[in-house]
Amino acid sequence: MKKLGFGLMRLPQKDENDWSSVDMEQTALMADYFMGKGFTHFDTAYPYHNGMSETALREKVVKKYPRDSFTISDKLPTWMITSNDDCQKYFDEQLERCGVDYFDLYFLHNLGEKSYEDSLKYGGFEFIRKMKAEGKAKTIGFSYHDKADVLDQILTEQPDMDYLLLQINYADWETESIESRRCYETATKHGVPVIVMEPLKGGSLATVPAEVEKLLKDARPEMSVASWAIRFAASLENVAFVLSGMSNMEQMEDNISYMENFELLNEEEQKIIDKASEMIKEAFAIPCTACNYCIEDCPKNIPIPKYFSLYNNQEQFGLLPPHFAYYTNLIADHGKASDCIGCKKCEKHCPQHIEIAKEIEEVAAVFDSQ
Repeated sequence: MKKLGFGLMRLPQKDENDWSSVDMEQTALMADYFMGKGFTHFDTAYPYHNGMSETALREKVVKKYPRDSFTISDKLPTWMITSNDDCQKYFDEQLERCGVDYFDLYFLHNLGEKSYEDSLKYGGFEFIRKMKAEGKAKTIGFSYHDKADVLDQILTEQPDMDYLLLQINYADWETESIESRRCYETATKHGVPVIVMEPLKGGSLATVPAEVEKLLKDARPEMSVASWAIRFAASLENVAFVLSGMSNMEQMEDNISYMENFELLNEEEQKIIDKASEMIKEAFAIPCTACNYCIEDCPKNIPIPKYFSLYNNQEQFGLLPPHFAYYTNLIADHGKASDCIGCKKCEKHCPQHIEIAKEIEEVAAVFDSQ
């Protein structure tokens, strides 16, 4: 398998304000190009695009190509499991949505300390082992968003995992909140291969500050800014492959241009990455990856990731008129940042462990004071 997988979390949309509005025609073109270049892995999950990610996979890949010509990873929505019967219910629904009889990789989704306890309570690990024994999941594992010491506990208690899905990118490699390096080293210690998610940190590492872009372009003028982030993750020895959520054909073509004949980072390039990481840490105010998990339970319908993105751009580039125009458009159909009541439901779902209620106050101070 080539070391790039197509992450179906950020598919092209017909309406940028409607996550369900997947552009099926563009998705089909991208999937065809991906397969045509010899890449074969697709990654989806129950909540992506409100279920339309799995549907798009069925319509534009599964119905078109022989089942043995591609592989699929899908994920059990652990936060939705409230009884031992739920695992089978959601798994069967996912098989139907994707139009397949089995998954090549099947993960417990978004494990951390609390969700691990819930997965033990409701038999999540026993269930995925059962699916593997029945041939309905060829390999099993879990995606993870928490501290390295908790990961060490889980892998010690669950030593038969085939893969681990980790957030790894050069900006998070040494951050205290994500602990990318320590989690990667923990997986490696336990002999579990890693699949990388968020190599571009929700797109942030494709649109880096100007001084970082200059650093990267001076070193390799022919390479895109995004290529550095994906090559960093793919160069790690224990990484099986890297998932990239691609939203348009331009991103697809760029990723394939350097991953088709992948080259490991050399020593000099690694030093450049280290420098870029330090520079980026000083530039981005809120480490949001726009996963959208936070918005599902928001009682005020606040599009938190979109506001954080605008705020980060304001911090990086200054409050340009377009930023406020985007905010004005958003509040026409959504709650304002200042509408936040501080319930912190959003924070329970945040893989980045952001203090969302606190940060949204900063957003409100900038955009709702205009």
